[in-house]
Amino acid sequence: MKRWISADALRLAIPALSLTVLLAAVFWLQPRAMSYVGLNLLFNLAVPIALATIAQMLIVSVNDLDLSMGTFVSFVACVTATFLRDAPLVGVLILAGAVAVYAILGVVIYLRDLPSIVVTLGMSFVWAGLAVLLLPAPGGQAPDWARALMTMKPPVAPMAIVASIVIAIVAHLVVMRSSLGVLIRGVGGNQRSVERAGWSVVATRAAAYGLAGVFAVLAGIALVGLTTSADANIALRYTLLSIAGVILGGGEFIGGRVSPVGAVIGALTLTLAGSFLSFLRISPDWQIGAQGAILIVVLALRLLLRRVENWEKGR
Repeated sequence: MKRWISADALRLAIPALSLTVLLAAVFWLQPRAMSYVGLNLLFNLAVPIALATIAQMLIVSVNDLDLSMGTFVSFVACVTATFLRDAPLVGVLILAGAVAVYAILGVVIYLRDLPSIVVTLGMSFVWAGLAVLLLPAPGGQAPDWARALMTMKPPVAPMAIVASIVIAIVAHLVVMRSSLGVLIRGVGGNQRSVERAGWSVVATRAAAYGLAGVFAVLAGIALVGLTTSADANIALRYTLLSIAGVILGGGEFIGGRVSPVGAVIGALTLTLAGSFLSFLRISPDWQIGAQGAILIVVLALRLLLRRVENWEKGR
């Protein structure tokens, strides 16, 4: 009987295997990390990265790419540490307006047939400028509720792990189980079929971008809740980390093929990779390159398994 790994199982199996191997290596290098406190330190910054990765995944679902993710999260962090704390209503209105801008971007990119990379790269300068205007120097203070939420200590597992599980479940239900998620992936997979079925591609793309903006806003709030303050450059690396997390989690740039659970696991893997490289005493200057090497190895493994699957199908 012929057997092969399904595409969905493959997208989830490889990132899960990568995280397991990396976690085992960390425990081998530092056995004391195998504890509640140790896991909390290892995955401390996983929540905002996971939220940013889900936001990027939604953009990738419609075959686009967002190069402003890092600066947008930084802008949200600055709003959170200033207006959202001192003038909550104004802060909420600013963040709601930012999400609306994201939705408008999705419409403009589609109607004008513009490259998403160019548009979002241009917007990255806009978000960066606004962030600098809000906080020319590092400062501000996290809202008490955000700080309390991100420093909770659940009895079974650290907050970072519990929150990541919740994020994965919510994202899976929204993207893979809801009618909106089906439409978003449908636009990425076969836009003409969605149009012929009578659905609005413009509205669907606006919803995808707007939903991505919501997750990015949550990422900025979570980041400030962890760091207690903000900076205009606090999340610049999130652009590359979010893209890497989506790809590491089994997502592809075309066809609307994504995995929300895999994306969260990819974000956890990238978060853990930093600690792993630190335990190996690799210089921070080389850590980004080392993380890239890990991503290349995982992608090579995914390609190899896919070829094996295709070979078994052809037997």
